[in-house]
Amino acid sequence: MRGGHFPTSRQERRRWPGRSPLVGWRRVEAQPHRRKVDWAHQVQRLLTVDFPHAATVVLVMDNLNTHNTSSLYEAFAPDQALALGRRLQIHHTPKHGSWLNVAEIELAALTRQCLDRRIDDLDDLNTELAAWQQATNADQRQVRWHFTTADARTRLRHLYPEH
Repeated sequence: MRGGHFPTSRQERRRWPGRSPLVGWRRVEAQPHRRKVDWAHQVQRLLTVDFPHAATVVLVMDNLNTHNTSSLYEAFAPDQALALGRRLQIHHTPKHGSWLNVAEIELAALTRQCLDRRIDDLDDLNTELAAWQQATNADQRQVRWHFTTADARTRLRHLYPEH
């Protein structure tokens, strides 16, 4: 990857950016493939390691074909997949509303701060990602929401249905 450039869509799909924007926590991991079972295992880790005591975890993500609860059934036994799926509240970002996608902002920051050079080896890449993750989590950088609900109702009133 060249400095200052976003990775290709194929490379981008292989990364798992997880974040809790209001807390300032994130987890990033690169994987060799983008498959349903890979997503399912990341969700399992999120629910059992990162947030084991949370009754419900809200996931906001893009509309990629691997991002649905059916992926859990491909990776785990039905009872385990059902248990994991019940703890998820999934919200998909609009297809043409990337400005809503906090993950894109995070990936841009990651690209600028960590991926400014070519890294050929997956293990080296994950080492770099882990160092970036640790540093940014220590800072507890949060998302600063400038566009409030009141702003949305005023500026985007043409998108809201009238009663």
